Amino acid sequence: MIIHVSKTHENKIQELAQFYDAFVLKKENEYILVGSSKIKKVEPLHEEYVSKLFVAETDMQLADVKYHPKREVKIGNISIGGTHRNTIVIAGPCSVESKDQIEQSSQLLLENGLTSLRGGAFKPRTSPYTFRGMGLDGLKLLDRMREKYGFTIVTEVRDSTHVDAIIQYADVIQIGAKAMYDHGILNRCGKTNKPILLKRGFGATLQEFVQTADFIMSAGNENVILCERGIRTFETKTRFTLDLCGVAYLKEYTNLPIILDPSHAMGYSYGVPDLARACVAMDIDGLLIETHPNPKVAKSDAAQQLTHDEFSKLIQSIKPVAEAVGRKIV
Repeated sequence: MIIHVSKTHENKIQELAQFYDAFVLKKENEYILVGSSKIKKVEPLHEEYVSKLFVAETDMQLADVKYHPKREVKIGNISIGGTHRNTIVIAGPCSVESKDQIEQSSQLLLENGLTSLRGGAFKPRTSPYTFRGMGLDGLKLLDRMREKYGFTIVTEVRDSTHVDAIIQYADVIQIGAKAMYDHGILNRCGKTNKPILLKRGFGATLQEFVQTADFIMSAGNENVILCERGIRTFETKTRFTLDLCGVAYLKEYTNLPIILDPSHAMGYSYGVPDLARACVAMDIDGLLIETHPNPKVAKSDAAQQLTHDEFSKLIQSIKPVAEAVGRKIV
């Protein structure tokens, strides 16, 4: 249940929050109290303090489109979600590996008229014997590209030990699939106003995914973007299965912008362009694409990264698809 209380009743906020065991969000002209969806009504003695009441069926509350219309999130100078018709392409290598590599990636974005650079500095890996990123040095290289070219930087937080460094350097904080349930990360990201790109865990249901977004929003940060990146199924010929049915559900029932990651879903570069075109046809707010100057020598996720030539061809191929659904690739 979500309760809106005018600031004229400010002296009652703590009493109400304690009674309903609710989070308190402070807005310009009101307070918003968010409690469990199991609570279905306000007690009669509290009714005079309530300016608006939303009773939810589940704990997907702040992200529920019935509660709030489609939300807008700004990535630098570009707005996605809400009434905007932008489809942002966030591109770059899986991992920041060197100054030369990230410089070449930046040139690729410039050539294609894109403004958002991705790259991992802290990498959550399945094997302990693989490259785990350049750490702070990688963040500083990304920061240098921002200063030089004006890019917005998207990079992933691996665990709570370096979340403050990521918040300091990134324009968009990515919470990866393996960190979706890390409440240290979720709570800290709820205390910043920077956009949070939340990836769906590969074993998470749609409700679990959206409730994780509510964890961040109920902590104070409503700038959350949902990212579908594939779920684990019985199939073994692709890395994961991109859940486009789930995307249709998220579009219908949530108010958050939606970005798709065909690179991680497919796991193999040959299938990424076709998947990307299918994603854009679904009228979504963005794509996350991995590309590398020389994927054969990439230190992580080599099989799924496009060459720069393949990436440029992909961008040209998705523009007419975007136009067909009333979107603009940015």
